[in-house]
Amino acid sequence: MARLLLGVSGGIAAYKALETARLAIRSGHAVRVIQTPTSERFVGRASFEAITGAPVLIGQFESDSARGAYPGEPLPERAPISHLALVERADLYLIAPASANTLAKLAHGQADNLLSTAALAAACPLAVAPAMNHRMYLHPATQANLKALAARGVTVIEPESGELASHGEYGSGRLPDPERLLAVTQALLTAPTLDGLRVLVTAGGTREPIDSVRFIGNRSSGRMGFALAAEAARRGAEVTLIAANAALAPAPGVRVCEVATAEELAHACEVEFERADVLLMAAAVADFRPVGAAETKLKKDQGVPSLELEPTTDVLTTLTERRRAGQVLVGFAAEHGEHAIDLGRSKLERKRLDAIVVNDVSRPGIAFDALENEVTILTAGGEQRHIPRAAKDQVAQAVLDAVERIRTEVSGGARRAGPPSATRV
Repeated sequence: MARLLLGVSGGIAAYKALETARLAIRSGHAVRVIQTPTSERFVGRASFEAITGAPVLIGQFESDSARGAYPGEPLPERAPISHLALVERADLYLIAPASANTLAKLAHGQADNLLSTAALAAACPLAVAPAMNHRMYLHPATQANLKALAARGVTVIEPESGELASHGEYGSGRLPDPERLLAVTQALLTAPTLDGLRVLVTAGGTREPIDSVRFIGNRSSGRMGFALAAEAARRGAEVTLIAANAALAPAPGVRVCEVATAEELAHACEVEFERADVLLMAAAVADFRPVGAAETKLKKDQGVPSLELEPTTDVLTTLTERRRAGQVLVGFAAEHGEHAIDLGRSKLERKRLDAIVVNDVSRPGIAFDALENEVTILTAGGEQRHIPRAAKDQVAQAVLDAVERIRTEVSGGARRAGPPSATRV
């Protein structure tokens, strides 16, 4: 997808750069790493080389055996100047962690090591993630340096508050988790193709109470929906995420509405749907709920309770009946077994959707509560695209690509999204 140059300066938070590199590669990016000599006291170059599959450079006069190429690229015929080649070919240069010393050098244009020299030569977007003791971070000199960098167009990824490396100390200065660093990175790399659009995403699994303690639920973790929300935000959309019982951190810029039951999810969708341009209905919504849930905990010594179930509201069908022209509706179908595609296609037509994302949950290691998924995207226009097993953020990219194609058809007049009574082609 993109070439990411990762600069690692000295600090205990350097270990997080290892996971950042791994996540970036998992998302399809090619990664090269530059370290400062001090950073080697915390993480050795061999660790980064093992993760990226490419040599790590530290000294300005080191030769690069990859000749400036990123993983997956052919080896250039001649050896370039290393500190120029890596950053010239980069789509983004991320320095994480960025120590107070490194920030001071960048703010004042110093270039006394490979990391700072590459930053001075960078024509691509540059992002820095400060990480240091809170007193160093809040010092007026550091704050002035950060303001100077931001004024020059450098993206500053603000540190988080929490426990610091120094025993017993707490405050701002923690390097954000790798997931957040990657989210910001990908936002900078992604063209704002959904700029100005409002995207509504549902995620997670509803829980229907039996009593004050127990519930009927499912194994959905919400990872797919959260990945969709993150990808839509990266593409410039205004994103609202209705999350049902999902213990995940949303991507920067995503507005979250937390719900628990199918009824609560239906109400939240009713409130948010009218202003949405795109609906991605990824939540696993319960089809049934217990009639008259007990207000207290049912006791075992009282015998096995008899549960009477009643159907919940079909949220997606209800929203389809209220759709306006131009809205794009995408459903998700978790089916089981060899007829998954046929069942998904039937749901696509029955609910009059623009697209449906089908996965076979009988296959181990994908779908519910897993990091990966394998899906087939079916559209009302007849497209059928299989997405091989991949990380859920990569599947989210394929789904949003399909949404963009559908919107192009709608705006181009190839297919009009009409009211429920309209003929769907």
